[in-house]
Amino acid sequence: MKLNMAEEEDYMSDSFINIQEDIRPGLPMLRQIREARRKEEKQQEANLKNRQKSLKEEEQERRDIGLKNALGCGNKGFALLQKMGYKSGQALGKTGDGIVEPIPLNIKTGKSGIGHEALLKRKAEENLESYRRKVHMKNQAQEKAAEQFRMRLKNKQDEMKLEGDLKRSQRACQQLDTQKNIQIPREAWYWLRPEQEIKSEDLSVMEKLQILTSYLREEHLYCIWCGTAYEDKEDLSSNCPGPTSADHD
Repeated sequence: MKLNMAEEEDYMSDSFINIQEDIRPGLPMLRQIREARRKEEKQQEANLKNRQKSLKEEEQERRDIGLKNALGCGNKGFALLQKMGYKSGQALGKTGDGIVEPIPLNIKTGKSGIGHEALLKRKAEENLESYRRKVHMKNQAQEKAAEQFRMRLKNKQDEMKLEGDLKRSQRACQQLDTQKNIQIPREAWYWLRPEQEIKSEDLSVMEKLQILTSYLREEHLYCIWCGTAYEDKEDLSSNCPGPTSADHD
C-alpha cells in the first residue's frame, strides 16, 4: 500500500509534470511566421494560375459569343450592305451565288511566327518526296541486280548448251569421218577426245560450233540439229530448215 502511494506521488510529482519539449524563447513565433509565409506564397501561385486560366476562358467565351451572334444594324459594314439591298441570310454577290456564312476564323494559339506551319508542311512534303525517291532508286537497283543475275544465268545456260552441242557435233564428226575411212580429223578439235585436252584459244565455242556444223553439212550432208544424214545436197536444202539451231526452233 505504501509502495502504491509512492508510485502515485512520483506520477504526480513536479518533475514528471515539467517534462516537456525544449522551447526556446521566440522559436514558436518564428515557425508560425514561416508557415504563414509558405501558405501565402502557395495561395498567390494558385490565384495567379486561376487568373490566367480565367483570362483565357473569358477570351474564348467572348470570341464564341461574338461569332455566334449575327451582325446587327449597329455594324457599319452590315448597314452599308442593307442600303445596297442585302437582307439577312441572303448569299452575297450580284446573282446571289456567293457565300452565306462569314469566312471562319483560324485562331493561332502557338508561339511560332506566321508562316511557320506552312514551312513545317513544306519540309514534311520534301522529306516524304525524298523518301519516295530513295525507295524508288532502291527498287530500281534491286530490279537491275535481278535482271543482271537473270542475264548471267541465261548466258551460263546458253554457254552450257553451246558446249553440249559442240561435243555432240564432235562425236558425230568422228563417227562419220571414221565411216569414210578418214583417220586424221581436218582440225584436231573436230573430234572429241576426252583423254586429250586440245586447246584452240583463238576460237570461241560458238565459232567452233559454226565451223564444225558447216563441215558436217558439206562433207557428210549431215545436220546435227535434225540428226539426219541426207542423200544429196538437194535433199539437204529441201528438207533441212537451216544450218543453225534457231532455224530448228
